[in-house]
Amino acid sequence: MSKISYKDSGVDLEVYAESMSRLPQLLNTTFSNRVIRLDGGFAGLFKLNDGVKRYVDPVLISCTDGVGTKLKIACMVNRHDTVGIDLVAMSVNDAVCCGAEPLFFLDYVAMPKDNPDLLGAIVNGIAAGCRESGCALLGGETAILSGMYQADEYDLAGFCVGVAERQEVIDGKSIQAGDVLIGVESSGLHSNGFSLVRKIVFEIAGLNPFDRVPSELGQVKDQTIADLLLTPTRIYVKTVRKLLDQFKANEGIRGIAHITGGGLVENVNRILPPGLSLQLNRDWVIPPVFSWLCELGEIDNCEMERVFNLGIGLVLVVKPDVAEQVIDATIFKSWRIGKISQT
Repeated sequence: MSKISYKDSGVDLEVYAESMSRLPQLLNTTFSNRVIRLDGGFAGLFKLNDGVKRYVDPVLISCTDGVGTKLKIACMVNRHDTVGIDLVAMSVNDAVCCGAEPLFFLDYVAMPKDNPDLLGAIVNGIAAGCRESGCALLGGETAILSGMYQADEYDLAGFCVGVAERQEVIDGKSIQAGDVLIGVESSGLHSNGFSLVRKIVFEIAGLNPFDRVPSELGQVKDQTIADLLLTPTRIYVKTVRKLLDQFKANEGIRGIAHITGGGLVENVNRILPPGLSLQLNRDWVIPPVFSWLCELGEIDNCEMERVFNLGIGLVLVVKPDVAEQVIDATIFKSWRIGKISQT
């Protein structure tokens, strides 16, 4: 009887070694002088304080998330260089809602077999997201799970650790009736609701990911359905950090909500103290991709609002007398979208 090897079970250690050899150069592009080198170690090391910024009473803030079934579309068109940005965005955008400075990020990539080019494309996107959010890609795990996934599929998870001074942690407790809601525009669908998106676009409408986007959506010339749906989640770290430098946490900026699954109402309600509710004026510009999906799938408006961000990726709850200044200082387009009232 012939002997079998790990390779016979679906795990090729030589290909795995090739995949791993490509990653350090990508990680290095995200490093600052706060990363302590530990080549070949079993963990990543990071200095909380450096010569420029020193935390007096630091609180660590951690988040984790994935990309969800948006990955199915990436696999359909064999395009994997943007989903890593989504992965980073979903966690760092949560972290900044507490006023955090994102420090470092870890990733988990699960694949049915080693594929150095695929892994390189994914991690290249993760590194790009980390550079945009100013955090180090400190390490990660690539799991080869033979038999767990379809041949051309994979899954991602990400983990962010940030920090804030204890007195500057934004927890929503300072929100008051009369505070203004500022909605910051999204880049599109972000990374939520893609099970419904895929059902509408590919099952109900029978479209192909390589079909051209309808001209009435006002998108880039020759943009495909895949281009539209794979638009990366917007990263809000720079705009939030800028605002917190200008408007004091819990005074000017009293609450921040990342608009993910559950939509505007559910996500803003998460940060409101008891006895308060939100009143939306719905005066912002809703991107045409949402009305397109609504019409294609004949989706009820309430369902659309519960599943999608409808063009608002982040909501700031601010003191009324600084609302216009906040709008002017926000990097991305933003609108007054409502206010806080007593229930």
